[in-house]
Amino acid sequence: QIANTVFQVASEPPLIAVSISKQNLTHQFIQQSKIFTISVLSQQTSMKFIGHFGFKSGRDINKFANINYKTGKTGAPIVLDNTVAYLEAKVLKAFDLGTHTIFVGQVVWGEILTEDEPMTYAYYHSVKHGKAPKTAPTYVKKSKKEGN
Repeated sequence: QIANTVFQVASEPPLIAVSISKQNLTHQFIQQSKIFTISVLSQQTSMKFIGHFGFKSGRDINKFANINYKTGKTGAPIVLDNTVAYLEAKVLKAFDLGTHTIFVGQVVWGEILTEDEPMTYAYYHSVKHGKAPKTAPTYVKKSKKEGN
């Protein structure tokens, strides 16, 4: 899954948080394993690739078929295609927020893979003209005046 909400919580110890919809298979995997990885995508990442991980369910397709990935130190898969850097984290705390859970994890390993520019959420929207899926924490339903 591509998570659009990932942020640093603290630097000592290094903590990050990710917001995941309870409808996503990734939520189940994180809840059971207590680990997660973050692959930081490059600005050159295609919308097809983003759609593959962000708009399709692992219940319906094997997201890792024909994708370059490796198993990290935590045992979790790390997507390498289009990846600038990655982080591996062990869940310290989970916050149930109704439709989503925020998982806070301590970074146990990470690596910078390329010097390419990372894709930010702003870049995804302003340059790629990407949209948030309905299950994303940042999804906003368009009004009829806006075209939906």
